[in-house]
Amino acid sequence: MRSILQETISTQRKILVDLLKHPLCKLVLELASDIHNATALETHLHRAFPVFQHCKYLYVMDAQGIQITQTIFADGSEAKSLGRDRSQRPYMQHDFSEKQFALSEAYISKHNKRPSITAIHVIKDAQQQLIGYLGVDYDLRELPGTNHLYKENYKWQQIKGDPAIRSGLFAQQRMQSDMDNNIDNVLALMQALICEHGVFHGKFHFSSSRTTVWLIDDPYNYRLLSMNELNDPDICLAYPRQPYSDLASVPTEAIPKIFEYFRQLRFADETIYLRAGSINIVNGMISLNFSCDGSHYLPYQEFLDKGMGFWFGTNEDVDPFQYDEVIETICAQGCDYVYQFINQHRQGNNASELNNIPQIEQDKIVKELETIMQVYSHKTD
Repeated sequence: MRSILQETISTQRKILVDLLKHPLCKLVLELASDIHNATALETHLHRAFPVFQHCKYLYVMDAQGIQITQTIFADGSEAKSLGRDRSQRPYMQHDFSEKQFALSEAYISKHNKRPSITAIHVIKDAQQQLIGYLGVDYDLRELPGTNHLYKENYKWQQIKGDPAIRSGLFAQQRMQSDMDNNIDNVLALMQALICEHGVFHGKFHFSSSRTTVWLIDDPYNYRLLSMNELNDPDICLAYPRQPYSDLASVPTEAIPKIFEYFRQLRFADETIYLRAGSINIVNGMISLNFSCDGSHYLPYQEFLDKGMGFWFGTNEDVDPFQYDEVIETICAQGCDYVYQFINQHRQGNNASELNNIPQIEQDKIVKELETIMQVYSHKTD
């Protein structure tokens, strides 16, 4: 469990312990004198119940963990748990030989199936011999402080997927999806929806050719866009135009860079490839799910900083937006050089300008050069 979440839980437990210490100590002294009188014990519990804020149930057990009173609650009591053996329940699995009090870890209650927590305090006689236990049950939903929302620690996390998928990874190969065939249009449309039409969270399902989007004005509902919608720019008319959200932590200029990396991760390798990717412009998080079923969650700037080399174990960390500079550098050397460059690439002999650039991006650069040179009458072969 992550440290910040642990700290949050520890804080909640400390609040509860502070609430319980004094009233528990007082009550067990009263219970000790009447340990063999169930009616008197129940009277003590009824009288003390209002002191135990947020408590769900009170009850007394004997030294063997058998319940010897009715279960007391705010509006009365019930007898069905009389004689119940609680000795094997999670809250009784402590060494009480050296401690008087223990607060259990959270567990699911046996009968009501609710997340619960129980405080146990030993009851001793005048000779300090163990004669019973006081149980104080809490429903986690009713505890003080639990209504405060836990804040996520936005750092890179990697989560392994289904072992069955990982074991068969190298027996599979990426299949060209409808979204792959229309990737330029899809990325452009999603960029427009995010920057100009109020989408704050969007997810690409590359392999199944669909996207899901959440709107800043309607965050509790998501919209599913199939390729029919994604191939139709008119879909933007269904979402009112509005300014980029003030809540966004991702600058608009970073979005096309993020989407370009999505494209690269989708096509860079035919075995290990991006299956789904999402962006949330409010919390700034990127999520990635790969063909091995592994998932990554990381801040957008860390995603951009890592480069392609991080994901594929190479030094291929060139920013995709530097490729235009590569094309300009090649073209600046004249038409003859460009023709020679293209022919060399076709023959498998790459020039130095393509060093440290992924193979699929090399092909894109050469294709762009071929398009540029089509305006001339010379042939490229």
